[in-house]
Amino acid sequence: MPVELVETKPKNALPVHLVARDGLETASLAPSSIAWARANGFSGEAGRTLIVPGEGGALAGALFGTGDGALAIGALARALPEGDWHFASALAEPELAAIALLLGGYVFTRYGKKPGKTLRFALSRDADAARIRRIADGVFLTRDLVNTPTSDMGPDQLEAAVRTLAAAHKAEVSVTRGDDLLTQNFPMIHAVGRASADAPRLIDMNWGPKNAPKVTLVGKGVCFDTGGLDIKPSSGMLLMKKDMGGAANVLGLASMIMAARLKVRLRVLIPAVENSIAGNAFRPGDVLASRKGISVEIGNTDAEGRLVLADALALADDEKPQLLVDMATLTGAARVALGPDLPPFYTGDEALASELAAASVAVEDPLWRMPLWSPYDAKLSSRIADINNVTTDGFAGSITAALFLKRFVEKTAAWAHFDIFAWNPSDRPHGPAGGEAQGIRALESVISKRFG
Repeated sequence: MPVELVETKPKNALPVHLVARDGLETASLAPSSIAWARANGFSGEAGRTLIVPGEGGALAGALFGTGDGALAIGALARALPEGDWHFASALAEPELAAIALLLGGYVFTRYGKKPGKTLRFALSRDADAARIRRIADGVFLTRDLVNTPTSDMGPDQLEAAVRTLAAAHKAEVSVTRGDDLLTQNFPMIHAVGRASADAPRLIDMNWGPKNAPKVTLVGKGVCFDTGGLDIKPSSGMLLMKKDMGGAANVLGLASMIMAARLKVRLRVLIPAVENSIAGNAFRPGDVLASRKGISVEIGNTDAEGRLVLADALALADDEKPQLLVDMATLTGAARVALGPDLPPFYTGDEALASELAAASVAVEDPLWRMPLWSPYDAKLSSRIADINNVTTDGFAGSITAALFLKRFVEKTAAWAHFDIFAWNPSDRPHGPAGGEAQGIRALESVISKRFG
């Protein structure tokens, strides 16, 4: 790991001084450090790092401009020279700063990229080291899964990843695969995935005491999305390895929950498919049966994620869990509305919405509530079936996708849908460009407070 947190400050650890904008004089710095900062045009600009030299060319420490939140501290993981470091003063958010350092040091090394330098950082005595590490581990699991190309992360390998996580925490896994999806009444998962060389499947992981409160996570596991017969242009397929980002995120969240030994009955449902093209691919205009008995006309085969989620949500809803969450890289409309960094979430549960909004701010895991605007539900009407999987006018695509899913959740009061991007288009302080965990740190906070 490029950043290692240690609970005892190394003897020769160098200090990092946090400096507010135009706050050099109030940062308890030596006069020589202030002079060096002024000579280099440093006045505490948010996110900027300045290395401070000592006698004989040795390092004396570093200055870091604050102001962009605790997660901005993650930039130090890439900006500081290798060695031992500590913060020169107490931190307002010691745990969040430590998480930021770990996340900022992430490197995806599966295909030969070198991990780079290693930093050791002294952990604040006020920080919970075990919690920090399990949060980082969950995020790293999510990033690794999303970053892996489909050649090594198809439905078979995604199932293997679930089994590996389950084995680490003594969870149980069952899988309904191929034509068994038809006999077990998951017709839409089968229809979306049947054209792939890798059989479609529903992965079902269970952990925790059976009499504990039920928390169910559903993740979209479309391991690659060509768009089906409504084929995407080549530019639209470049990032489609990340279309299983919902599955990756719920697995990262499940890792956090199980590592914390929360007193819940955790269930994770992942419909794992590839939306491929072949002679048996489902077609525009087809009408699919669903597990819930709702017939669905296919207006566009590229709106496949909501189909596989619908069958999985119908199964989850039968148990009436105390909390039901689904996560999916579902619509481009969500990105148009809010951009790549701010995922929308939908829920009709006002208490849950308030908790998610508060947690989002507290742990700096951006989320924004969007409305389940019922007047738009009519846009999903079909002339020959109960519902269409898309609208015809192209408006409010993320909202209408959420309304589609809502049709399949009737018994569970506390349900939330997250329309995530699961990707950093460019480097950010707490993570490089590539696969990203979104919403799961906020969810971990909510679930821990509700059921911990």
